[in-house]
Amino acid sequence: MRRAMWVLLLLLLLVFLLINAPWLFQQAYAWYYRTRVGALPAWDPVPGTRLLVLAPHPDDESLAAAGLMQRVRQGGGKVYIAWMTLGDGFQWDAALLNRTLRPTPADLRGLAERRRQESVAAAQALGVPEGNLFLLGYPDRGLLHLFLENFFTPYRSPNTHLDRVSYPGTFRPGAPYTGEAWERDLRAILERVRPDLVVSPAPEDAHPDHRATAYMALRLMGERGWLDRLRFYMVHGGLEWPLPKGLHPGLYLEPPPRGRHLAWQRLDLTPEEEARKLQALKAHRSQMEILGRFMEAFVRKNELFTPASNPPMAP
Repeated sequence: MRRAMWVLLLLLLLVFLLINAPWLFQQAYAWYYRTRVGALPAWDPVPGTRLLVLAPHPDDESLAAAGLMQRVRQGGGKVYIAWMTLGDGFQWDAALLNRTLRPTPADLRGLAERRRQESVAAAQALGVPEGNLFLLGYPDRGLLHLFLENFFTPYRSPNTHLDRVSYPGTFRPGAPYTGEAWERDLRAILERVRPDLVVSPAPEDAHPDHRATAYMALRLMGERGWLDRLRFYMVHGGLEWPLPKGLHPGLYLEPPPRGRHLAWQRLDLTPEEEARKLQALKAHRSQMEILGRFMEAFVRKNELFTPASNPPMAP
């Protein structure tokens, strides 16, 4: 029994070091990621692309596609960002920022306003003009409810106690928290932007808001016959992904555990693009204070996207 306990403790220590002390395993990490990611096909957007990034929450756009947005702009294209929510359901963040164990609905509504401002600042860091930003303002952690149970009946957020879009600067203030209203807004944005390329969270993402955004993207792009213009990314890709935590711009981003069966392609980033991506992430100050090491782990030598219309690779 004692020997088994020592083995378990050693294994736990090894896992802790792998996650939190990557400098001990730098060469092994570099070889593993280079081998894994280097085998993926390279991808680059065509010059002149009109790109629409769908982000469930403020910071998802920078985590997953800051490099892609820079590349599109460098190629003479245009970039647009649509945020589904303003992140008004993140209880831990509101508790930290307001120094309280029990954040109130007013605290969470205040968090949404702060994250709205951070979103605009992050977009500015990436060179995306404010006129190309769409803040929808639907309920954080409520999007799957809108897509399923509350498509026609308004949803009431347990976090903010709101049942309609109530934030300034949003796309359609006063819109009810229903899937029908959300669908109408995204349809209007697609008609306005007429994108050549749309990137969205993957249906396999662990976060329910991300999955709901993927389902809505599939519905709206599919009805237009635009599935070949849709690509997926992942943010919540599995336990402790991406590893190692913290800032390691010399390492590659490997495919997430929840999406290893998907046909990932890599977008290789330059050091300058990595640096600008980090700058955009730092604009999301409220998130960096609580999730900094997780967010920095996305600043790597590549980003990953998978075509929605391609068959998955064999597991």
